[in-house]
Amino acid sequence: MADTLNTRILVIDDDPFFLKILSRQLNNLGYPDVVTCTQAEEGLTILRKEPSAYGVVLCDLSMPGMDGIEFLRYLSRTEFTGGLILISGQDSRILESAQRLAKAHKLNILGAVGKPVTSSLLAGILQRVIKVSAKGKAGSLSRKYTGEELRRALDQGELINHYQPQVAVDTGKLVAVEALVRWCHPVDGMVFPDTFINLAEEYDLIDRLTQQVLAQGLRFIAGWDGINLSVNVSMDSMTNLDYPEYVMQATEDAKVNPKRLVLEVTESRLMKDRLSSLDNLTRLRLKEIGLSIDDFGTGHSSLAQLRDIPFNELKIDRGFTHGVAENSALQAIFEASLGMAKHLGMTCVAEGVEDEIDWQFLRNTGCDLAQGYFVGKPMAPEDLPRWCADWELRVQKS
Repeated sequence: MADTLNTRILVIDDDPFFLKILSRQLNNLGYPDVVTCTQAEEGLTILRKEPSAYGVVLCDLSMPGMDGIEFLRYLSRTEFTGGLILISGQDSRILESAQRLAKAHKLNILGAVGKPVTSSLLAGILQRVIKVSAKGKAGSLSRKYTGEELRRALDQGELINHYQPQVAVDTGKLVAVEALVRWCHPVDGMVFPDTFINLAEEYDLIDRLTQQVLAQGLRFIAGWDGINLSVNVSMDSMTNLDYPEYVMQATEDAKVNPKRLVLEVTESRLMKDRLSSLDNLTRLRLKEIGLSIDDFGTGHSSLAQLRDIPFNELKIDRGFTHGVAENSALQAIFEASLGMAKHLGMTCVAEGVEDEIDWQFLRNTGCDLAQGYFVGKPMAPEDLPRWCADWELRVQKS
């Protein structure tokens, strides 16, 4: 089992008896090199001295002195790039909050488990670790690009769309695709948007980028009858009062009915310029272009935006979808969001459908559309026909 992890494991817990049990479990699972300590301060000192010597750290949340939450804060400031597993005997929601906090700190969180820790659960987490030490913190190995490099890429047509399917939950039928931009770099290969979107905004290139994504996407669906296109919209574009005219012209150029286009608006950034945004978004709906409130539930004024803007689609954020079948808190949030969408006459899209458990849960809820890795990953346009054939077979068997 341990062939996926060839480094030491550090276990931090203030209970010496628990440390003995956990060490024995790890040894029996094939991980003989286990170091233990009873204080978070001690564990932090060890990791500061030898950050690369440990592939995984298991840490309890409730400890005297420095607790597990403080430990996360300080750990994020070290050079440690291995995996982290959180342990606690506290309420499961506290453990979930700690896990989200670890992710926010850009730590490589592998899982969070309640006490008592079973060997099977521990084995399952550790078996998912592949080259943990090489992963590093999120984005730490990403190359930094310049505005001029991105400008050249736009000039050379290096920004290309991949498409992620959205399917009807009740029938499994392909209904739409979301355009997700990639930078096909001549040297570095495929570069993902989290590396260059902020750069585009910083150097006033976001309009050009969005225009290319929209034009490519419309040309693509022009040859797919009955398939809609979703495109993420930069809020910087919404300050331009001519934006609705530009979008309509793009649909005319591609010979695509405007009703087949959905513009996704991220709620946390919606009201950078409230008056211009409201003006543009209302006019877009008048022109029968769809509006989707993206990442619903993650911003600060979701309900006010639903009240003020004529959205006709609501996308439930992946954070409320994946794992919903086994989490009562997520179920309450998901069902409330779905019910609100239904009462407002909106199409509801569930993002983050990552496995069959998520999919089967959705099929019992009345949710309209599903999107996520279980359905299909973002793919090059030429791969979509093959995905369609494979997905049809999977739906027939499910």
